[in-house]
Amino acid sequence: MNAVEAAFRFHGEGRAQPPQVLGVHSGKGGFHIKAGTLALEKNYFAAKINANFPDNARRFGLPMIQGVLVLMDAESGFPLAVTDSIEITTWRTAATTAVAAKHLARPDSRTVTICGCGNQGRAHLRALAKQYELSYAYAWDADEQRTSRFAAELTTELGVQVKPATDLSPACRDSDICVTCTPSESYFLQRDYVVPGTFVAGVGADNEKKQELDPELLRSAKVVTDVLAQCAVMGDLHHALDLGVMGKADVYAELGEIVAGRKLGRESRDEIIVFDSTGMALQDVAVAAAIYEKAVYLGRGMELEFGTL
Repeated sequence: MNAVEAAFRFHGEGRAQPPQVLGVHSGKGGFHIKAGTLALEKNYFAAKINANFPDNARRFGLPMIQGVLVLMDAESGFPLAVTDSIEITTWRTAATTAVAAKHLARPDSRTVTICGCGNQGRAHLRALAKQYELSYAYAWDADEQRTSRFAAELTTELGVQVKPATDLSPACRDSDICVTCTPSESYFLQRDYVVPGTFVAGVGADNEKKQELDPELLRSAKVVTDVLAQCAVMGDLHHALDLGVMGKADVYAELGEIVAGRKLGRESRDEIIVFDSTGMALQDVAVAAAIYEKAVYLGRGMELEFGTL
């Protein structure tokens, strides 16, 4: 969470180059490449190649998200590390939602609804449970068996009652925070499910085909993006823009502006605030650098020597 928050602060203060993203569709899924640089203890560059294939479990018995992340010295171009990207993506995404909640949710939030009971849902509930003294949480998924398993396992792990929700509306209405992290291609979180004061984090829409949030919800809320340019073409925001229910000028801020103190976060208890999270490359750079530095300090990992001409 600290590494991710620092990345957004750098972004908000204009101390980092704008991160870049490239998306390529392939069959029943696709790839995206995210890249950026950060000047931390040293200057780092990272590029992440993630494959996202929602039917992988059913078709091949493989994870939905797979990939690699390459970390390099941004001064010399020397390759420093190659890591698996699954856990980095999962944890940095959940950490980002927790950072956004710190600035945008009510500080006395006690109830959470998690939509999507996969790895991201688990990581999100764990991250939010670190930040808030949760009274209880709701879990909702299109797969009821997965919902029940998620609820039972996270109740035991976190010591917080997690209730399976078969009806999303009453769960959301009873929640201070609602997180959507699914591969849905049509919205399911309706405007009238969300009551005043709720913080909503839309996490699943990481390409232009995906959608989780009712465009009317965005139109009526204070909208904060991770990267406006990305969200305008691949997040839930882009669906609202395409429908003409709001324009880019209606977006309140990027998260980095709020973390850097250039704009206020939550300004009243009754605000509905939506965070459109498409994934920023600087998050990957910051987390990969932290992991690399810790691995070097602990002597972990396998050292490779590439051939030279």
